[in-house]
Amino acid sequence: MSETAAPSTPPGDDTFELYDLRVEVICPPGARILCGAAPGDHFTLQGEMLRLPPGQGFSIYSIGAVLPLLAAKQRATARADWMSTDAEVACPDPHCASRLRIVRTGLRRFRHGETTVVPLHSAEEGAHA
Repeated sequence: MSETAAPSTPPGDDTFELYDLRVEVICPPGARILCGAAPGDHFTLQGEMLRLPPGQGFSIYSIGAVLPLLAAKQRATARADWMSTDAEVACPDPHCASRLRIVRTGLRRFRHGETTVVPLHSAEEGAHA
């Protein structure tokens, strides 16, 4: 998948796209895992909705480690941007060998008016002020 900077939207178009993400636990074979995770544990992010498989938990500390990166990973980025190439985040426990891999799984289209009450023209005017 080749990422590029988000194109400017034509006047009257209130749509934007975000990548769906899958965040999966990866572990070296035989390594001691301290965060309560198992290899393959995962959650998905679709728009703003974080979803866990039924019956599976996820450490709040592990989620906290990747949370600041997720909104950026959802957006189109330049091919050379580190956000396009780097996909693994270390477990926040320095003694745990697990990593969290963030993978873009699909592209979803949203409409501005369905995600905020702020009119699009107000946002455009503010950007030019």
